[in-house]
Amino acid sequence: MPERDVPAWNAMLSGLCRNTRAADAVTLLGRMVGEGVAGDAVTLSSVLPMCVVLGDRALALVMHVYAVKHGLSGELFVCNALIDVYGKLGMLTEAHWVFGGMALRDLVTWNSIISANEQGGKVAAAVELFHGMMESGVCPDVLTLVSLASAVAQCGDELGAKSVHCYVRRRGWDVGDIIAGNAMVDMYAKMSKIDAAQKVFDNLPDRDVVSWNTLITGYMQNGLANEAIRIYNDMHNHEGLKPIQGTFVSVLPAYSYLGGLQQGMRMHALSIKTGLNLDVYVTTCLIDLYAKCGKLVEAMFLFEHMPRRSTGPWNAIIAGLGVHGHGAKALSLFSQMQQEEIKPDHVTFVSLLAACSHAGLVDQGRSFFDLMQTVYGIVPIAKHYTCMVDMLGRAGQLDEAFEFIQSMPIKPDSAVWGALLGACRIHGNVEMGKVASQNLFELDPENVGYYVLMSNMYAKIGKWDGVDAVRSLVRRQNLQKTPGWSSMEVKGSVSVFYSGTQTEPHPQHEEIQRGLHDLLAKMKSAGYVPDYSFVLQDVEEDEKEQILNNHSERLAIAFGIINTPPGTPLHIYKNLRVCGDCHSATKYISKITEREIIVRDANRFHHFKDGHCSCGDFWTSKW
Repeated sequence: MPERDVPAWNAMLSGLCRNTRAADAVTLLGRMVGEGVAGDAVTLSSVLPMCVVLGDRALALVMHVYAVKHGLSGELFVCNALIDVYGKLGMLTEAHWVFGGMALRDLVTWNSIISANEQGGKVAAAVELFHGMMESGVCPDVLTLVSLASAVAQCGDELGAKSVHCYVRRRGWDVGDIIAGNAMVDMYAKMSKIDAAQKVFDNLPDRDVVSWNTLITGYMQNGLANEAIRIYNDMHNHEGLKPIQGTFVSVLPAYSYLGGLQQGMRMHALSIKTGLNLDVYVTTCLIDLYAKCGKLVEAMFLFEHMPRRSTGPWNAIIAGLGVHGHGAKALSLFSQMQQEEIKPDHVTFVSLLAACSHAGLVDQGRSFFDLMQTVYGIVPIAKHYTCMVDMLGRAGQLDEAFEFIQSMPIKPDSAVWGALLGACRIHGNVEMGKVASQNLFELDPENVGYYVLMSNMYAKIGKWDGVDAVRSLVRRQNLQKTPGWSSMEVKGSVSVFYSGTQTEPHPQHEEIQRGLHDLLAKMKSAGYVPDYSFVLQDVEEDEKEQILNNHSERLAIAFGIINTPPGTPLHIYKNLRVCGDCHSATKYISKITEREIIVRDANRFHHFKDGHCSCGDFWTSKW
């Protein structure tokens, strides 16, 4: 074109932005400025969203300066776009500055600022802004209620949630607008009201793939992985809906949690078929799946062959290396991450600190805790403090761990005290364990696991009056102990085994018992001596031996040996931490059967091979 007016530039800019060619749009805007053409409100509203696509905060500020310089900062259209962009980039101070300076505010303005606060974690402020919107006479729409529903859910405001739901029903949006219906499912799921979420879902007249994804995510967020997979299967088998990115991101963590490797691999194949295997979020979930299912080589392969410009893939692989005990490799990857100028976030440091804890790298862990604050300006949250206490406690530095808790600038939560209690159990510090348990009984009185830990500590030293006192507390509160279980997947079917007497004996029960008996004899011949200190019941030695030999992981191992060809690696998934005696027994079994046995317990992976474990016995209970 020999001449280009502002509409021509805007048309070209708009075309690039609609096709998410963000870098090209910014370059073209630079040419426009260079040629002395002053943009208008349409120019700014087209290019501003590209700041979010690029994740460029500095560019957003430059665009704001451009608006002020050209007298566009008072335009309603521009102000709304600025609030939206600042909110999505996590720049809440700037968003509120724009909002506060507006003489006129419409529905879009209020929706943008409420959404900015909800997405930025300032949920109480989001609710307060909604009340301000109502007082100003602006009537909310569906998008307002979507943000509000999420905010009240994160606040844990049950009354507020009911009010939001009633408002949606009065307006007829629960049956007339699928977005509102999906928001109600999400709201109840976030509040752990999963039955209410299911009821809302069941009453939706129409369901799209987002409806299903929301329910799947809700079940997974509430620790109900089996139910999440069941909902996905219903969607896949009965609705015939094509999975989207959110589907994979919702269901893959469920397979990771359960150790459903073969089902997860089928999802991987489906992602390739749909072309979503190239999506960074889907690939990150696949890395997590393979790492948590003991396939670290496959996880590393995916990581090395994907774009790695965001923190997600780095966090996933560092965490995976950590739980497998490869602390040095995890730290090496973090150095590579720094070299590639990927800025770590708070999740990165949670993964790093956990890796240091698993590998016993206390000095490095201390350095990372300082680095995140002094270099990256990341304020530690409860998870960071929990990792530090866990790391110090596992290394036997209980006094330092206790002093660390005492010096915390935030109130220690149940996870922090739980980490200390677990360390006290390992190292036999009953007095400090009592202090930790007293705090836990106040903070999380319904978590029976803490009572069990304290009871076990008393039992170890034969202090049965202490055992009776703790158990009477459990009985008075009608708490139920979490049963220990282990699972193994054979030929696409998952079998679950519980420690002790099975309520429903496995079809191969007698064969499994014969296999265990034979294994025990061979183990004893090889030098294995049962450690009866891990039996907490006051019974005879022969009965103690039988109790140890029927721990859930041993049942699963025997089942695997019976049902797989010789030399086949066995993958076992356990919901609790492996006890010291089973750890020792599995080392013997790996040598006797000439198999690699991979056990994922509540804390980490143990790779048993030729009579050795990858943890170097660092993670086994000394007490």
